[in-house]
Parts: sequence; structure tokens; C-alpha cells
Amino acid sequence: MRTSPSVRVRITTTVALLVLAGLVVAGVVVYTIESHRLDQQVQAQADQEFAELAKLQEGRTFTDPEAMVRAYLEHKVPEDDELLIGWWNDGARIQSPQWDAISNSAWLADAVRPLLATNGTTRVHSDFGELQIGVQSVRKGDRVGALVVVTFLDTARAGLQETMRTYAIVAALALLLVTAMAAWVSGRLLSPLRTLRETADDISETDLSRRLPVAGNDDITALTRTFNGMLDRLEAAFVGQREFLDDAGHELKTPLTVLRGHLELLDADDPAEVAETRDLLLDETDRMSRLVGDLMLLATSDRPDFLQPREVDLDGLTCDLATKARGLGDRAWSVDATASARIVADEQRLTQAALQLAHNAVKHTRDGDEIAIGSSYDGRTARLWVRDTGPGVPPQDRERIFERFGRSVVPPGDEGFGLGLSIVGAIARAHGGSVGVEDVEPQGARFVITLPQEDEWPGS
Repeated sequence: MRTSPSVRVRITTTVALLVLAGLVVAGVVVYTIESHRLDQQVQAQADQEFAELAKLQEGRTFTDPEAMVRAYLEHKVPEDDELLIGWWNDGARIQSPQWDAISNSAWLADAVRPLLATNGTTRVHSDFGELQIGVQSVRKGDRVGALVVVTFLDTARAGLQETMRTYAIVAALALLLVTAMAAWVSGRLLSPLRTLRETADDISETDLSRRLPVAGNDDITALTRTFNGMLDRLEAAFVGQREFLDDAGHELKTPLTVLRGHLELLDADDPAEVAETRDLLLDETDRMSRLVGDLMLLATSDRPDFLQPREVDLDGLTCDLATKARGLGDRAWSVDATASARIVADEQRLTQAALQLAHNAVKHTRDGDEIAIGSSYDGRTARLWVRDTGPGVPPQDRERIFERFGRSVVPPGDEGFGLGLSIVGAIARAHGGSVGVEDVEPQGARFVITLPQEDEWPGS
């Protein structure tokens, strides 16, 4: 299977192409500007020759144009890229320096003749390269002569071409250096991503303990922290899942063993034993149904549709809870306080959690003991609690009792599974809150559900 180039290769290639494009554009711009400047310099050089010829004509008197042109050439030393020619009688008669191959050529005559009347400039291509030919005519009566300035443009441009060759070499070296640096820097920047990929490849469902090293404070470091946080959540979820399955299997094993044992020992011919065994198996089946229901509730507590929040009257909810809780047992039920506020919550889930706390309080108290329900609101956080006068919760058990199947001191006759308080905790966390237990004086415990509120409603 063909794979696309790596990110490092693509970054390096992109940087190299951008640098190459920049160097090429810079070279073209420099060459264009310098070439234009050179052309202006060549033209200025020819214009200077013509200006000196005109100055000579003003300062002295000559018998004919030939004499003036000859006098000018005798005292003039041409530049290295120039050829000065004296022109009269329709041909080159004198030149400086000596270059017969040019002065006697037919193409030079063809270029000069049209310019005698206009004193212009033209360019021609020859065996000596590109030439610029400038003509300045001199007239004396009917006699016509001219100074012809031939500039060897290739010679004039030799310095520019040498400069551009040097620029090309330096640009190539710079491109190689930048490409190497881009490859090195991109490799260092992408190193955490390679480590992330290797770590992800090494992670399995049985080992989620590996983490990425965190260094720096850039976007890749933020991605590393996010990835480590995701691994923390995954590890916690897998560990919780394993513990959940282990605990559920352990709790289900007992009623299943009871069912199997009674069925194996059942005497089908004894109607009384059949009826007794039937009642016992139905009771164990009910316990298993309650356990499965609680487990399903805990399993769905993380789903988005677990709650159906709406505006709830906290004062009315507290009073309703106190009324409903009275049916849980013969206790001295009371209301500590109520909050005249409206909060956003799932009323049914809160009722379920509070009644679970009340049921838990009934199991740890005796007939006639006081159990109270109350609520408060400070403008940002709502609190709903159940207070009892039982033996309280030992400090070492105050976290464990909210875990699945976690239990403290079990009162006689309690056939629960240790899931009630974990369900309360799941409901509180689904609301973005928490649940905890506090001591009360002179004895007892108060279980408090804390519900943060982001918005204040009218009347709160």
C-alpha cells in the first residue's frame, strides 16, 4: 500500500520551495533593476561622447567634418567596452581601437546609414555579441561626417553576469542550509507527535499506564497534556469497568449459588418443600432484579439523557421529600430549613437521591429517632440534606461508602448491596455537584447533596 510523504518531509519541502521561490524572485528583480541601470549607464556613456564632440565643435573651427571627427578621435581614449569610429564618405574611415572586422562589415553600414539623419541609437546582434550603435552626425556645408560609438553590451554586462553567477551559488548554498535547518527543526517540533503515535501503538486494553513527557508551553505541549488527560480518563474508565464487573460478578454469584443449591436439593414430590423453595427463589430473584436495576442505573448515569433538567422550586421539593419520606419508617420526621429559590435540576432524580438518603437513615436509626430533611441556597449553590441521629459514619469509611458496593457498618437485617449511596453520588455528579457526609451534634450524620447553579432564576 502506497503511503503519502511524512509531515516532516512535506514541511521541509514546502519551506524549501518557498525559499527557492523567494530567492528566484529576488534574483530576477535584482537582475532586472541592474540590467536597466546598466543600459542607462551605456546610453549615458555614449551621450557623453557626443557631448564632448559638440563641445569640441563649439571651441574650434574645422574646415570639414572629417577633420573635426579625426581631431576628436586623436585625443580620445575609448572605454574598454567601446569602439569609436569616424564615418564619412559612406564608410568607416578611422577607428579607435583598431577593429577592422567590425568597421568594414556590411551590417555596420546598414545600421549607421539610417541614423545619420536622426542621430539615433540602435542595437544589433553580431558575431561579437549584442552591440549598441549610436551615431552623432557632423555637417559642414554639403559635407556630412559622423562619430559612431559602438558599445559591446556583452562586455558591459560581464560584471553583472558574474555577480548573478555568484548570487546563484550563494542562493543555492543558502537553500541547502535552510532546507537542512527546516528538516532539523521540523523533526524536533514533530518529535512529540511521533512519541504520541508510538505511545498510542503500545497502549493496550491491559496497560494504559504509559504517559507522554510534557515539556514546554506550546500547542504541541497542550496536545500532549490533552492526550495524557485522555489516557487518565480511559485508564480510570477501564479500571472502574473491571472493578464494576468484578463486584457485580461477586454480588450475583451469591444469589445464583443459593438458587442452584435449593434446586439441586429440591424434592419435587414434597408439595410443602416445593412451595417453600418457590418463595425463597422468588425472593432471591427479586434481589437479583434490584441489583440489576441498580447496576443499569449506574451504567447510564454518564449518558447525556440521564437528566432532564428544568426549573424546580427548592422549597416545594423539600416539603414534598419530607412528606414522602414519612412512609419509609416510624421515625420523628422534621424539616430543618427550606430555601425559597428556584434552581435548574432534574426533580425526579433529586427525589430519588434524597429518598435513598432517607432510606439509608432509616436503616441506621431506631423507632422514634429523629430524621430531618432540609435545603439552602446562597445565590450560587443549592444544598439538599438528610440528617439523622444514628451512630454516624466512621471517618475512615466516609469516602468508601459512596463507591460501588462500598459499605461501612452494616446494621442487622440489611440486605442491601452497597449501591444506594453510589447511586446518590452518580446523580449528584450528573448535576455537576457532589455528595458528602458530616458529623452532627450530639450524634448522627448529615448527608449533603451540593448542586452548583450557573444561572440565577427570578425569585432566587
